[in-house]
This record gives sequence, structure tokens and C-alpha cells, in this order.
Amino acid sequence: MNDAIAQSRTGPLRQNTHLSASARDPGRWRAAWGGFLRDPAALAGLAILLSAVLVAVFAPVLFPGDPQDMVGPALVWPGQDAAFLLGTDSLGRDVAAGLAHGARVSLSVGAVAAVISLTIGILVGAISGYYGGWVDDVLVRFTELVQTVPTFLFVIVIVTIGQPSVWLILLAIGSACWPVTARLVRAEFRSLRESEFVLAARSQGFGNAWVIFREILPNALPPVIVTTSVLVATAILMESALSFLGLGDPNAVSWGSMIGEGREMLRTAWYLSAVPGVAIVLTVLALNLVGDAINDAFNPRLAARA
Repeated sequence: MNDAIAQSRTGPLRQNTHLSASARDPGRWRAAWGGFLRDPAALAGLAILLSAVLVAVFAPVLFPGDPQDMVGPALVWPGQDAAFLLGTDSLGRDVAAGLAHGARVSLSVGAVAAVISLTIGILVGAISGYYGGWVDDVLVRFTELVQTVPTFLFVIVIVTIGQPSVWLILLAIGSACWPVTARLVRAEFRSLRESEFVLAARSQGFGNAWVIFREILPNALPPVIVTTSVLVATAILMESALSFLGLGDPNAVSWGSMIGEGREMLRTAWYLSAVPGVAIVLTVLALNLVGDAINDAFNPRLAARA
């Protein structure tokens, strides 16, 4: 009799536990991927991103050698010489080779910096939102302290103090951009920590780590996914801005450094800045398209409404 009463009391909670697990349900994931692949904007953004990634991966094969080598006449315009499809710069360097090798630097900085930022932001936001109390107060004040410093200024200070390199730049960007993710994750955890599926998990004896990473975090991921695309785009733009200002890695070619080197010849050879600028615009646009489409397809709340 008592067992039946206990089961009747915990039954709804256990049923609600499966609601949180729906974020990991294979059928829902297949349906979400199907919706994502039917979105024309998502496919366009994905095609642009895959093209950029493939060019970056196969850059040493397509353009062997150092992209900073002088390989032809100076200031050959795009289409003027079949050997240099995108032309050459004032030193006779192949613009297409610089664009391909620059994609390796720009995309790597964007991806790794976003991973660093997400890792810090998710940990800070999850701990703050889940535990609350004085832990929440301390972490929120720390987050606000970091946000008081302009992000780009913070990155410039770190890069200026150290020796400019690709690794220092991505670490600086990743260390500066996490507060937005932390605030977003904290808000999601505060709204979900008293949900029935969380109470059910606790009543079944699961620890805090299990509840945080297996129950709440999967349900808080959809807005974080969109933030990921924004973080990657922001990191690419920041690296480009640093290189444009002459604070990039002098031994690496990036889209930003190409724009910076071509700014002095905007009137006579505008393509030197336009070509890498278009690459940045298309990549950032593709990231936004893919991020929005992923959110629409994988957001469990939108799926529940449908």
C-alpha cells in the first residue's frame, strides 16, 4: 500500500524527468536536423561556411609555399592574369594565396576563442544560477567587473603587453567575451533549477554535477548555440580589427592583416582590401544564418509549440 502511494507520488516526477531527456532523444534530434536541412537560409549559410573551411584546410595544397613570398608582378588586378585570379599586391604577393592561408588563421581564432569563451561562460553561469546565494552574488559581481572594461580594449591591452601571436590573440578574445554567455546560462539555470524534472532527479539521488550537466544544461543549450555563432563571428571580427591596427601576428597572414596592408591603396587598388573584406562579411553572415536556423530547429520550446 505504501509502495503504491509512493509510486503514485513519484510517478509524475519521473515522467517529467523524461521531458528533460527529450533534448537527447534521437527521434527529436533527427526531426530537428530534418527541419534544419529544409531551411534555405541555413543551407546557404552552411554552404558558405563549408567552402571557407575547405579552402582553409586545403590551403597548403592549393597554394603551396609561403603566402608572403613575392611570386609575380606588383598590382596585378583580379582577372588580368590567369596565374593570379585575385591579383597581386604592391609587393607581388598572390592575393588568392593570402586569402586561403588567411582563412586558416581567421577561422581558427574564431573557433578556438569561442570554445574558450563558452567553457568559461557555461561554468560560471551554471554554478551561479544553480547554487544561488552568496555563490551567485560573488560570480555575478565578478562578471559585472569584467563587463565594465570594454571588450576590445581589454583584448588590446592583453595583446600589447604580451608578444603578439595567434595563440595570445585567441586566448585574449576568449577570456574577454565570456560574460555574455555566463549571464545567459545563469538566467536559464535560474528558471530551470526548480523544475519538476530537476526535483525528480534529486529525489532519485543524482548529485549536483549530474543535475547540472545532464538535466539542466541540455535544456539551456538552444540560446547558447545561437550565442556560439555570434561568438565565432565576434572573434573573427576582433582578430581582423587587431590585425588591421597592426597588433596581429606578424608571422601569420589573416584577413584582417590583408585589409590593413591594402588600406593605403584604397584609391588605386581597392581590391586589396575588398577581397578579404568580402570574405569576412560572407563568413559572419553565414554564421548568423546557421546560428538562427539551429536555434529554430533545436529549441525544445519551439518544437513543443509546433
